[in-house]
Amino acid sequence: MDDHEDRALRPAMLRGWHRRCPNCGAGQMLRSYLKVRDTCPVCGEAFHHHRADDGPAYLTILIVGHLMAPLILYVFTAFRPDPLVLASVFSVGTVALSLYLLPRLKGVMVAIQWAKRMHGFGRSRAGD
Repeated sequence: MDDHEDRALRPAMLRGWHRRCPNCGAGQMLRSYLKVRDTCPVCGEAFHHHRADDGPAYLTILIVGHLMAPLILYVFTAFRPDPLVLASVFSVGTVALSLYLLPRLKGVMVAIQWAKRMHGFGRSRAGD
């Protein structure tokens, strides 16, 4: 059993960002937009015990807010667009960026849990 072997965090996070299995990097981690598979279809790594919960949503709000708020302020002060145009453009941008980031950040959160052996990821698979 490899309970004491270190798992590389950075490669796992990059694989999670690409929504791939943090163990093999080949299998899809998500079976739909945000639903995590129970196991990797390639290597069989179990994902059913992950606890991403609200973490990805919180990080998405944090990142999008920190990117969009200064950008809105700059665009409003520099170009003085009509408020309806400003609201429309930035609403679409905010939703698009949020939809892009959310599944990727969920993959990163599950990959961090896997690399740090949190919430049952440290146990060996049955049959090992």
